[in-house]
Formats: sequence, structure tokens, C-alpha cells
Amino acid sequence: MAWPSVFPRGTALSRFSHHHVVVFLLTFFSFSLFCSYSLLHASRKTFSNVKVSISKQWTPNAFNTTLELPVEIWSSNHLFPNTEEATLFLGMLDTIFLFSYAVGLFISGIVGDRLNLRWVLSFGMCSSALVVFVFGTLTEWLHFYNRWLYCCLWIVNGLLQSTGWPCVVTVMGNWFGKNGRGVVFGLWSACASVGNILGACLASSVLQYGYEYAFLVTASVQFAGGIVIFFGLLVSPEEIGLPGIEAEENFEEDSHRPLINGTENEDEYEPNYSIQESRTVAQVKAISFYQACCLPGVIPYSLAYACLKLVNYSFFFWLPFYLSNNFRWKEAEADQLSIWYDVGGIIGGTLQGFISDILQKRAPVLALSLILAIGSLVGYSRSPNNKSINALLMTVTGFFIGGPSNMISSAISADLGRQELIQGSREALATVTGIVDGTGSIGAAVGQYLVSLIQDNLGWMWVFYFFILMTSCTILFISPLIVREIISLVQRRQAHILSE
Repeated sequence: MAWPSVFPRGTALSRFSHHHVVVFLLTFFSFSLFCSYSLLHASRKTFSNVKVSISKQWTPNAFNTTLELPVEIWSSNHLFPNTEEATLFLGMLDTIFLFSYAVGLFISGIVGDRLNLRWVLSFGMCSSALVVFVFGTLTEWLHFYNRWLYCCLWIVNGLLQSTGWPCVVTVMGNWFGKNGRGVVFGLWSACASVGNILGACLASSVLQYGYEYAFLVTASVQFAGGIVIFFGLLVSPEEIGLPGIEAEENFEEDSHRPLINGTENEDEYEPNYSIQESRTVAQVKAISFYQACCLPGVIPYSLAYACLKLVNYSFFFWLPFYLSNNFRWKEAEADQLSIWYDVGGIIGGTLQGFISDILQKRAPVLALSLILAIGSLVGYSRSPNNKSINALLMTVTGFFIGGPSNMISSAISADLGRQELIQGSREALATVTGIVDGTGSIGAAVGQYLVSLIQDNLGWMWVFYFFILMTSCTILFISPLIVREIISLVQRRQAHILSE
């Protein structure tokens, strides 16, 4: 049974039905507000955008001349003697969140491969929205301030939000095959950046009334998104009687075997093809965590992503604070300006995914982008006190850092979870995605505390040196894959020249 297309015949999108479009949009916006992925990322972005306001609220009146509050309120909420200690605590909250998020990703990947993805995703979104409401809104309304409560709430929030990424990547992997995966996932992974933009806009629009209303708005939208996901998301084509991705890709192999398999020699290909035909289509049992770690490419990309996500999330968590602190710009202006980093990430992820589809290789595209990212970090660290120039340099930096980050967390994770070694088993994709993103989140968690520590003791320039070091480590971890894929590209080119 073929998928009825909503696109003109003969175009690159003609193989996608309206169900594909619905799944794309639902998973896109579910991860945005859920915390950091359209509906997910918006609530995370809110926290980073209101750090200046929270820091002022938690600082005694003697150190804070910007807020005029009654003395009795200051006696109950002066959690820290100065803004430096408040900043360190905010950095510690980022670290706590990301550590719990990382642990949750390893668990959520396994759970997502065994339970209904729609239920897991909806539960995570709605529960996380309630925690965000309590953390940012209810505590402020009740004037109840407690460090341990904030830490506990943010740990729970990290665990709940971790249900998002493995689930949505798996759903996308169920609907979209390897053909065109780079550009489709590159565009779709912009959900994180769209969520950042949405969170920044929502926060800046209501920040004048108090930071608690920024949390209230994003939590409400996120909760509503969870309800929509529960009633509207189709987890796989089989739910409505359409053939699965494996069936579609097997059909395409009959027509384009050498292209899909990626081999240049027909003799090398034929044995693999005959084995592929002989396999049964029976459902394969979910693979274990250890087996997923042993899959080719999982460990190198996981370690690389730990370094890259550290840099990407440092921009995500600290960019508005950096702009306010370093250039003395208003907090609302800094929030709106930080959007340009995400714009660069959206363009970078989509364009680089498209190029990797053409080459049928991911690592060389990542390598080139990361090398250029080092130059962009040097340039942005020396940005003058000019908003237009800063926005331009920020967009370029987002292109070369956010783009590769989106590729690894989405398209490459889907590739790793759909390898030939486990073909026919859908119960691997969420586990592999959890491993890659979970390892990345551990790196990001350590990085957030280090950023606040380095900034406090050495200044912002040393923070950028640290980012350059981590970007270089990203290239180092995937260097064997880069060399292997470049050699493969050269051999393919030579075979093409000889055939002519």
C-alpha cells in the first residue's frame, strides 16, 4: 500500500503524505515547549532569559539598587549576600538540571523503546509544565524562597523533560527513512532553536510584570502542548495501516540498490542484498543498553556530542546574561538579541543536513563546520559594543556550532539507531538517542558550572578559550570517522571517474 502524497508528483517531497506533515509538526512543537525543543525548549529558555531578574530578587537591598521592595520581603528572600554568589547558584541549577536530564535520557531511551511513545511524551510535557509553574511562579506568589526546594524541583524537571528527545526522534525515525533524512531532520531539529526564540519572545513580552509571569506563560503553553500530543500524535505509519519505514526502504533498495547501500562495487553489494532479502520481518526484541553502546559510531559521537553540547548549551543558558553583564544592555534587549544565535542554528542544521544527504556522509560536513566554528568563536569573543555587529557574529557562531549540534542529536542519532546490524528492530532508536543525548547532557552539565566558575575568576574571554578547546575536542573524538568517510568519498569519486 503506497502513501498518498500531498506534494506534486516528481518533487523531492512527493513521497511524504499528510500524515508525515502532521507528525513533523507535532513532534517539532512538542519538544519546543517541553523545555528546550519548541514546547520543551521554551520553558528552559525562560529560565536563562530571566537570570538577571532572579539574581536581583535573591540579592539583599544593600547590593541591589534596582528593586524597591519592603524590608520584610528582603529579610525572607535574600538567599545570597551578593550577586556573584547568586550567579554561581544559578550556574549550579543549570548543572543540576542537566545532570538529572542526562540520567533521565539514559532511562527514557530504554522506556521509550518499550512503552507507548505518545503516553511517555505527553506525561513528560504536562508534568514538567507543572514543575516549572511551581518553581518560577508559585514560589514567587507565595514569597517562599528556599535553595533546597529550587534544587529538588529542578532535578525533577530535568528527569521529566528527558522523556522528550528520545521519544520525538524515534517517532520521526518511524516516519522518515534514510533518504533525505539529513535535510528533514536538520530542518526538524530546529525545534530547539524555535523553542529558544519562542521562550525569549514570551519572556521578554511579560518580564516587565515580573519574572514569575514569564514562567507562567511558558508553562501554560507547554501543558497545552502535552494535551495536543496525547490526542493528536501518530507514533508510526502502522497505526493507520500504512507500511513501515523498513518496507518502504526495502522497496527503494530494489530500484536504487547501489545508491542506498552506499557501496561502489556491485560485487560487494550483492551478498549483503541477498542476506537482507532472507531476513524475516518479524518484530525484533528491544536491544540492551550495552548492545546499543557497542553499535559502530555510538561511543565516538556520544563523546563528541558531550563536548559540543557543552558549548551549545552554554550559549543557550548564558548568552542573555553575558550580553547584559558584559555590554550592560537591558535584559529584555539581551533576550531578543540572543535569538540570532538560534536563527544561525536553524539555517546551519538544515543546510548542513542537505549537504550531508548529497554526499551521503555526515562526518566530513561536521568537521568543516566545526573548524570554521573555532574561527567564529574567536571573532565573537572580540565583538564590539554594537548590537548589529554582535547579532551578525552571533548568527555566524550559531550556524557553525548549533548546526552540527542539531545534526548529531537528530539525523546522526537516527542513522546510528537504524544501522543494518539492527535493521528490523525499531526498539533501538530511542535507546541510542538516549545514549548520545545523555552523554552530551553530562558534558553540558559539567560545562555550566565551569562557565560560571571561569567567568567569576578569569573573565568572559577565558570562557571563550574554553569553548574553543571543547570544539577542538569534538573534532578529535570523531576524527577516525572523518578520515574513514573522506577516504570513502575519494574512492567513490575515483570509481565514478573510471566508469566514465
